[in-house]
Amino acid sequence: MSETLYNDRILEIARGLSADDRLMDPQASVQETSPLCGSRIRVDVRVADGRVAAYGQEVRACTLGQSAAAIMKRHAVGRTRAELVAVRDAMEGMLKRGDPPPGEEWAELEVLLPARDHKSRHASIMLPFKAAVKAFDRASGEDAGPADGEPA
Repeated sequence: MSETLYNDRILEIARGLSADDRLMDPQASVQETSPLCGSRIRVDVRVADGRVAAYGQEVRACTLGQSAAAIMKRHAVGRTRAELVAVRDAMEGMLKRGDPPPGEEWAELEVLLPARDHKSRHASIMLPFKAAVKAFDRASGEDAGPADGEPA
């Protein structure tokens, strides 16, 4: 794999993202913003039987954040909360602690490995993972607090 931060695969994944792909009737909608760069994502979900039944998003982020969001969009439906938390934690470990990238269905996230050395990009990459867990919690009634960027 190329160690170039904005390699061809990252650019290809980002180009495939639909920036505005919101759900018409979400159970929960959460916005996350990176204070460092201003990247933001709004994630909409519907949850049924303990799994993501529908996933939508609006993305305003750098190419790395767009790529992470595009990968999340492809894999979110059908995931349990535990699976979303596991991939969120694996991504954080990959970026901050040098852990290996997530495997199995999430192996495509390895493309973001070159960002490990660019700490200013970590927050943008983590947005879809954090927002997906918060949205799941809100849809399941486990988080009644305001989303990032929403009034308390």
